[in-house]
Amino acid sequence: MAEPVPEPARESFGARVHAALAERGPLCVGIDPHRALLESWGYGDTPDGLARFAATCVAAFASEIAVLKPQSAFFERFGSRGISVLEWTIATAREAGALVIVDAKRGDVGSTMEAYAQAYLDPAAPLCGDAVTVSPYTGFGSLRPALDAVARYGTGIFVLMRTSNPEGAEVQHAVGKNSETVANTIRRAATDANRGAEPLGSVGLVVGATVGETVEGLAQVNGPILAPGLGAQGATPADLRKVFGDNLTGLIPATSRDVLRHGPDVSALRSAALRERDAVRSVMYGS
Repeated sequence: MAEPVPEPARESFGARVHAALAERGPLCVGIDPHRALLESWGYGDTPDGLARFAATCVAAFASEIAVLKPQSAFFERFGSRGISVLEWTIATAREAGALVIVDAKRGDVGSTMEAYAQAYLDPAAPLCGDAVTVSPYTGFGSLRPALDAVARYGTGIFVLMRTSNPEGAEVQHAVGKNSETVANTIRRAATDANRGAEPLGSVGLVVGATVGETVEGLAQVNGPILAPGLGAQGATPADLRKVFGDNLTGLIPATSRDVLRHGPDVSALRSAALRERDAVRSVMYGS
């Protein structure tokens, strides 16, 4: 009997996101079914309204926008029916060609972190997208199960470094025993994890576009940078160079409410997202 032919290794998330940004342009649109949005769209703050909202967003964005980012909490609040809608959203958006970052911000220690890695980074799991956001504030080393899953499965993680909320500074700017900030320690650890990867590593960072100052050292990370905060949180495309400098390889600016307010019309939503993408691309690449 002939030996079974092994399946080809999955292309790394870093390679996939590099290609998607080049093909579709540098933008991530958040799928954030706030109560107010569900009601303003006329869908109602119910599981059925959530399902209609998710289907509208996928129809509007998944075939054109490089990266979609469903915020898990807005689905979780509906219990099992909400999780079912999240599973459908991840799978259907990916089938249409978008990369999906599940915005769950998971982080813990030991076997619990290993379970999170299985839930969000193992392609056999219903909640697995292309990447998940994670919190390193139990120590970067506690993310080891997620880092191992990234290497094993070709998925990716985005580690919180400098977040867009003002409260984050009290932790992220704190200085440790080695005389460097917590944020810089996280940046250095991500850089080490991505060393030697081409064209990008799969360990990304989350750095808010609203931080208001240039964040040093990001060019050395060699991984994607998720930059939330465009629109309702106050950042504009013009802020991107101020925060991220001139080396914008792998930068993924993210917007949510500023695009979603144009719903529920699919064409209006898609047009708003494409305008934002083109504005971002013009700032980043001059075209």
